[in-house]
Amino acid sequence: MIKEGEIAACVRKALADYFTDLDGERPCAIYDMVMGSVEKPLLEVVLNHTRGNQTRAAELLGLNRNTLRKKMKEHGIT
Repeated sequence: MIKEGEIAACVRKALADYFTDLDGERPCAIYDMVMGSVEKPLLEVVLNHTRGNQTRAAELLGLNRNTLRKKMKEHGIT
């Protein structure tokens, strides 16, 4: 099981690698990049865990069910 500290460590490492790989280029929209990379798999894993039960998934995520459905649509999750 991944613990919260392990997730944070993975994000820190990924961002450190990202900055290293920039090779002098200016970074931009880092927040959107990270959230775009994390949100879809998060939704997919939680929905899989709840066997597609959107009400339960929304509860686990701390989201309103309509917000979950909107995010699913944005990411092409059916």
